[in-house]
Parts: sequence; structure tokens; C-alpha cells
Amino acid sequence: SHMTQVKALNDYLAAYGVGGIVPTWQLLRTASDWYKCGAPAFEVPPPEAWPNVVQALRYVRDKVIPVLGPVEPVSVYRNPSLNQCAGGARESAHRFMQAVDMVPLRPITRDVMIGKLCAVHARSGQAYGVGLGFYVGLRFHVDSRKFRTWGTNDEGTIACARSFELAHSSDPDAPAAQPSVQSAITQSGSKQPQ
Repeated sequence: SHMTQVKALNDYLAAYGVGGIVPTWQLLRTASDWYKCGAPAFEVPPPEAWPNVVQALRYVRDKVIPVLGPVEPVSVYRNPSLNQCAGGARESAHRFMQAVDMVPLRPITRDVMIGKLCAVHARSGQAYGVGLGFYVGLRFHVDSRKFRTWGTNDEGTIACARSFELAHSSDPDAPAAQPSVQSAITQSGSKQPQ
């Protein structure tokens, strides 16, 4: 039953030390556009995906909540058909429950939020192996795929320039000639992974 699946997920998260960081029911949220896709607003991810969210939740507990205060997840797991309908990238971290999109619950401006999250990500994102991204407004993304960053600030430049530079200088898949942050923005336009 659905209740049994939710309890099993909750028990799994608790066993790995990440239970209660946010209410478990919030981790069942799918995509903001669920209703446009005829999909459920909540879905228990397949158990084989559960390990993928643990490191992202550790980072939220250890680094995000201390600088922003409480946060609320608004999108976590998306099954392949919902991910496609919602416009997510084909290999979106959400398809594998590696990502948590969230919003802060305390009043904060976008600039202050970006500044705080980028500073902590530049210092600790690499050690945690987490990605940090920004959508419009106060919605942001933490994933356990790899150390990376994406999204722009209100001035239209890369939100986390220092993390961007660190990620590209240490990424073996990055091109040999490192582009400047500004040229990377020009090349990528405003397209962001979802």
C-alpha cells in the first residue's frame, strides 16, 4: 500500500541519518507542472532511487539550513514521462531522485539567498560532491550528481562564479581551454538543466 511505501522511505532516510531534515511527504512532490501532465502531485520514488537523495539531504542539513533557515522541497523525483512532459532535461537528476528543488521558508531576497548559498557551495560543495542551481524567484536546486553550478543572478551573470570556476578547473570532462565565466554564459544562453 501507499502508506507502507511512505513508511519504508521514511525508515530508509532515518537509517541513513537524513530523516526529519524536511518532512518526508515533501520529498514525494514530483514536478510543479504535474497537473498539466496528468501526473500525480506526489509519488513514492522506486526504492532503488532512494540512495541517490541521501547526499543531497546531508548537504541541505549541514550547509543550506544553517545559512537560510528552514526550506521546503517543491520537486524531487520525476518519473521519465513526467520529466519529459514537464520540460526536464533528458538525463535530469530528478529522474534518479538525485535532486531536490526547494524554497526558503524565511523572508529573504533573491540576491541575499544566492550570495549565502554560493559562498557555502564554493567552500564545501566540492567536498560533498553536490551541484547547486537557481531558477527564477527563490527556487533553487541541490543535487548529488557532481560538483557543479548553474543559473544566473538578477544581473544576468553566473550566480556562483567561484563554484563555476572551481568546477570547471577540476572537471576532467571540461574542455582543455577553460572559457571565462562570461563567455560560458554567452555560449549557454539562459538554458538551465532541470
